[in-house]
Amino acid sequence: MSHVYTVILGGGRGSRLFPLTRDRAKPAVPVAGKYRLIDIPLSNAINSGYRHIAVLTQFNSASLNHHISQTYRFDMFGEGQVDVLAAEQTAEGNDWYQGTADAIRKAMRHLSGRGVEHLLILSGDHLYRMDYRDIVSRHLSTNADATVSVIGVERPECAGFGILQCDDSGRILTFVEKPQDPALLDALEPPPALRSAWGLPPERFLASMGVYVFRFDVLARLLEDPTNMDFGKDILPAMLHSHRLQAHLFEGYWRDIGTIGAFYDANLALTSVGAPPFRFYHSTGPIYTHQRFLPASKFSDCHVRESIVSEGCILQGAALDRCVVGIRARVQPGARLQDVILMGADVYESDELRASNLAKGIEAIGVGPGCEIERAIIDKNARIGAGCNIRGAVDRPDADGDGWYVRDGIVIVPKDAQLKAGTVV
Repeated sequence: MSHVYTVILGGGRGSRLFPLTRDRAKPAVPVAGKYRLIDIPLSNAINSGYRHIAVLTQFNSASLNHHISQTYRFDMFGEGQVDVLAAEQTAEGNDWYQGTADAIRKAMRHLSGRGVEHLLILSGDHLYRMDYRDIVSRHLSTNADATVSVIGVERPECAGFGILQCDDSGRILTFVEKPQDPALLDALEPPPALRSAWGLPPERFLASMGVYVFRFDVLARLLEDPTNMDFGKDILPAMLHSHRLQAHLFEGYWRDIGTIGAFYDANLALTSVGAPPFRFYHSTGPIYTHQRFLPASKFSDCHVRESIVSEGCILQGAALDRCVVGIRARVQPGARLQDVILMGADVYESDELRASNLAKGIEAIGVGPGCEIERAIIDKNARIGAGCNIRGAVDRPDADGDGWYVRDGIVIVPKDAQLKAGTVV
């Protein structure tokens, strides 16, 4: 499988995920308590047998570099490597990536000469479990120049996606990025034969997932045109009449978590006891992440309902209801958390250090005693003093405060921020 090379697009500034991306690259944002966003596509690729991978990024890449270098190490007897390729100054130019296709164009100098025949291109901010061998198999069997993985979406969702129209065999005939015109959308409905073959319900359209397979030589030629900056807006529409494009239907759970609201909802959905839409519990397809060798979490006189608590946490006299708690988190007596993502901490503070810091007016890392927190994201190493009251609301407008933000009705306390005892947000 060495002829297939995987490239993961790390994205731009990640402005839709601000302030979680204020100090880190978007793929490095923590998810589900103990993972990073980048772990999802990397694990999918490795589980699919594709171990030659590059991650393209350009903003705040230090923590991403560290996470990948500490986590994805292949032994000397097995082939494989994960490279982080950041935007760089070269003789050809010194500007940032200007789009998804432009990022690949600037990375081509690192990919040429490796015997690559096909590029598997992925996004770094989606939550799903996929065996990429399926899309590669369809790509090869149909002799396609490019294959696009698609999901079925309902009509109200179409304005946020690239929508495809295919013939009866799944060959792509039209590609429209985020269609707004209802009449245009009507023209993009899948043909009855394809709808029947793929089991698509009525009023379902085919939307691009941002997962592509390209023939390397074909894409290289297309990228010679410097005006081709984006796959959805430029590359795919340009290929419609001159190349063979195929669609591949993906029928599993898939979620774009590139906004605060989507990120928050996708995390809390994991706490569902019945049948969460995405399961990290999988015997043959694990999601990999950094091994930390932390102790088991400790609970003392706590009430916990429908929550995920990662390893290394200390919770005393706390109540948690639908919460996702990250590594090394500390929650002190009397704290009440509901619908909260608490990302935890990078280090432990000793009792002596906490006492010394408190004497200097520095709160302890974690959630202090008697806090009431609802509909919030508390980023890593945040210091929440005693008796703080933090409450988001669905209808609460966006706002920026002293050590906090509101986005999509969710209060966010950013990484390393401090809220003094008694703060009301």
